[in-house]
Amino acid sequence: MHHSSLQRIKVLDSHTGGEPTRLVLEGFPDLGAGSMAERLQILKNQFDHFRQAVILEPRGNDVLVGALLCSPTNPEATAGVIFFNNKGYLGMCGHGTIGLMASLLYLQSAKAGEHLIETPVGDIRTTLHEDGSVSLKNVPAYRYKKAVSVDVPELGIVTGDIAWGGNWFFLVNQHFCDIELKNAAQLSDVTLKIMAALKVAGITGANNEEIDHIELFQPTPTADSRSFVMCPGGAYDRSPCGTGTSAKIATLAEDNLLAEGELWIQESVIGSQFQASYQREGEKIIPTIRGRAYISGESTLLLDPEDPFRYGIAPL
Repeated sequence: MHHSSLQRIKVLDSHTGGEPTRLVLEGFPDLGAGSMAERLQILKNQFDHFRQAVILEPRGNDVLVGALLCSPTNPEATAGVIFFNNKGYLGMCGHGTIGLMASLLYLQSAKAGEHLIETPVGDIRTTLHEDGSVSLKNVPAYRYKKAVSVDVPELGIVTGDIAWGGNWFFLVNQHFCDIELKNAAQLSDVTLKIMAALKVAGITGANNEEIDHIELFQPTPTADSRSFVMCPGGAYDRSPCGTGTSAKIATLAEDNLLAEGELWIQESVIGSQFQASYQREGEKIIPTIRGRAYISGESTLLLDPEDPFRYGIAPL
């Protein structure tokens, strides 16, 4: 092994309410100057092994969300970003956007104020607050279908709402077990069974798009709601989930249970919290999510051409 033969990928790690984000700063191939959606397709179709190298074992793990920092197409935008995880690519990631802004602050590439971020599913307006917290105005959110029932093996009939918050969610208020960290294995089993049953039943989001997030809710004395969110790839969200909270308040708005501008506190399975509110925009809402991220590491990943797992341990 010669040092000159090693590929180097520079990353900055953070966590938002316990959910990690790995921001790729340098070392990925040039994806051109197109939109984030176009660049995502190039990364996915031509260079997916770079995603695998960053996110899969032995350098990554199932919980980790990756974020590729990109130069924006709009000169008024602070940055562009492409999110990915162990399974593939995410259109938008709420906790990841908060992590991105905290990382840009750490890098002295952004200061307190408003910032426009380009994502594959549209532009996101963020505010970096003086206290270090981040608010983001998410893409328009809406409920697609209310009270959809699916027969889930071993669980029986499960009923939930289908909503879009930047990703597709199936939101369930039924009680299976208490939403506590000690029950994470059981909650994971329940949500993965629901996800599989939706697929078998052909229940999808709009345009037959896959529902790849399952969200369970229960009341809690410390917030308006406590949630457990299963993400694509089989790992649960440690944070309250930005896109999931957006989907949640879209359903609340539809049911007239949350007024425009009213604050909703969403708590995660580990007890971390996001604040959420919304503004109406026609049939949809524009959610605002506020949370805090912390920098947890700064490193350079090394890819040895002789290493058979330099591009990660990929599932078959």
